[in-house]
Amino acid sequence: MREDTIRLPGAAAGPDPAPGAVQPGDLTPELIATDWWSDDQVARAGIPVVDVPFVSVGGGIGSFVTVDYLRICGVPTSAIRVLTQLESPWESYEYLTRVSQIPRAERLRSDSASCPDNIWGFPSYAVREALATRSVKPLIQIAVEPIFDDYYTPRAGQAFESMEREHDRISYADTVVKGQVRMVRRRIGGGYFTILTPAEGTSPTRRVAFRSRYVHVAVGYPGLKFLPDLMAYREQHRDYSSVVNAYEPHEQIYQRLHAAPGTVLVRGGGIVASRVLQRLVDDRDARGLQTQILHVFRTFVRGAHGPHVWMRRRGGDGWAYQGFNYPKSVWGGQLKARVRKLEGQDRAELYKLFGGTNTPIRRNWQEQMRRGRRERWYHAFQGEITGLTPGPPGTVDASLTTEHGPRDVRVMGVIDCTGLEADIREHRVLADLLDHGGAGRNPLGRLDVERSFEVRGTRSEPGRMYASGTATLGGYFPGVDTFLGLQIAAQEIADDLATLGFCANLGPVRSTRQWWLWARGRKI
Repeated sequence: MREDTIRLPGAAAGPDPAPGAVQPGDLTPELIATDWWSDDQVARAGIPVVDVPFVSVGGGIGSFVTVDYLRICGVPTSAIRVLTQLESPWESYEYLTRVSQIPRAERLRSDSASCPDNIWGFPSYAVREALATRSVKPLIQIAVEPIFDDYYTPRAGQAFESMEREHDRISYADTVVKGQVRMVRRRIGGGYFTILTPAEGTSPTRRVAFRSRYVHVAVGYPGLKFLPDLMAYREQHRDYSSVVNAYEPHEQIYQRLHAAPGTVLVRGGGIVASRVLQRLVDDRDARGLQTQILHVFRTFVRGAHGPHVWMRRRGGDGWAYQGFNYPKSVWGGQLKARVRKLEGQDRAELYKLFGGTNTPIRRNWQEQMRRGRRERWYHAFQGEITGLTPGPPGTVDASLTTEHGPRDVRVMGVIDCTGLEADIREHRVLADLLDHGGAGRNPLGRLDVERSFEVRGTRSEPGRMYASGTATLGGYFPGVDTFLGLQIAAQEIADDLATLGFCANLGPVRSTRQWWLWARGRKI
């Protein structure tokens, strides 16, 4: 991983031993350099082997929803192993939402029927919230959205608590093996070896090999991405508290603004930028602060934009507006069908048309921004940060280029909201698949997968390797890095595994019976 990234919870890391330091039970130079492994090679290295039909690498929400589908389709926990460093499937996601100002009490950017704990989507989050709170307000909201009210979205805590119930119902913990996955290699004779570095003190050897017919890779983002200007400042001045990524803990900046009047510089135009701004304004209102907010957009959207009337996105005041990460038709409408038929550059061009940074319109947040512009404590403009230097203690001097010329400002902090690391090579397991596993890149540079989410080029008959989540963005299905997208990928994978005889088909009878078990909270 490059120095301009920071690992997230559960991300792959850790060096291999030097050739002269290899001990029995560890990777040998022969294994590291070989694309296809035989059982004899692994045995000679002294690495113990665990046989299990299905292995999921990652252990996040992508692994969770895939295991959920397989359990509902009749696969016992004994046939599944999830290799992970995470304490729970939602640990990494909850960390990201919490530090980016979406704690459990705040609402996510996910619709009512996108339920990782409920493959049927009924009852939806809105219905469950209405029942729990004995209020019809959520039901009215979904009935009139988005014309007369904002899109309904669930609270983060509701999503995590419901996933925890399903986690217990399907005995997910029985499938988990803790440790760090180093690599997945194809096996001579079929299937795969997945190499795990177990938690210290849990194994007599440094590595354990899981020999399986099927592998599922759902490792998420490899880490936080720092733009060069932020990284240069942090490396040169060793100041990690004044210039921050919104996806890392940065409560200290809010505390500085609580202690004394000051200015903060925010960069970015997505959902995280809007949440950071809302936190700043909420603090300003609740505490009577005099905080000044400078907001720099790299691309300043001044109005509705798009190639034609049927593919136009609302915009204004710098923002591109959209209810969810993608147009809703990517999950089950015309865009989903259209992308599924496209190849190569044609698919990449369509992604460019409906992709891009955007944020949802939420009425309370819009009112805050209007008030900030009117009262002149919120200032949005197009520009770039050209230099960052330390100011007096607790401040940073920032040099900017704007459409009106150069500008120098002194701020108490810089909060960068421009996103997570996207290059799949920055994740060690994915990099190894590119170098030794036969995997390739799709038109957007991510992992190339089939319509079934099988990783193209990695087949080891009769075995299959699948992938889901952000690493597959650019494939035949958009919206992969969303609750519903992860569930659709899991459904495609389960359907493919059913044709191979690994699990039962989720037909009408099984689906109805399993929903009834879910609704009653009965374990399976």
